[in-house]
Amino acid sequence: MIPIILASQSPRRKMLLEWAELSFEIVVKPTDESFPAELPIEEVPIFIAKEKAVTVRNHIQQTGDDQYAGRPILAADTVVVLNGEIIGKPNDRDHAITILKKLSGQVHQVITGVVILSGEIVVQFADITEVQFYSLTDEQISFYVDKYHPYDKAGAYAIQEWIGVVGIQSVKGDFYNVMGLPVSRVVKALQALHS
Repeated sequence: MIPIILASQSPRRKMLLEWAELSFEIVVKPTDESFPAELPIEEVPIFIAKEKAVTVRNHIQQTGDDQYAGRPILAADTVVVLNGEIIGKPNDRDHAITILKKLSGQVHQVITGVVILSGEIVVQFADITEVQFYSLTDEQISFYVDKYHPYDKAGAYAIQEWIGVVGIQSVKGDFYNVMGLPVSRVVKALQALHS
């Protein structure tokens, strides 16, 4: 497959593409992550991912950078949803603790929206994974927040860190989707572009 452009600065998405042995370069431009209030929840991460991809495509077109010509642009956005409410990234320590107390003992959904732009072709989809947390003690939550500082993560946690190892009871769906990218679906979508 031809090299792609990853429109994300997430170290987890970078790692997953490396694990999939895809050739890519990262190009990121600041993007407004607001969305229309009436959007159905499962469409929110697709909407934001599309904004990221289009912003990068516009930047490449404006700069006329030939090295990126013809390369598919991949963008993604992940939201955590509890009882129909989007749980964003925490603002600070207290907010992270509040979020994790809400998730404790509950089932929530992790929805990653994926958008691939390739010429005139737009591929977009959302992948949903259900995550069941065990009940977490206040000590566990404080330990995790103070040691791992999960302030850049939707839902204030990363499944591949300590809290995922000790605190998650079950995962229904794509594990890697919870990390930020349903990488097997992405690979299939990229393969389909070239078939």
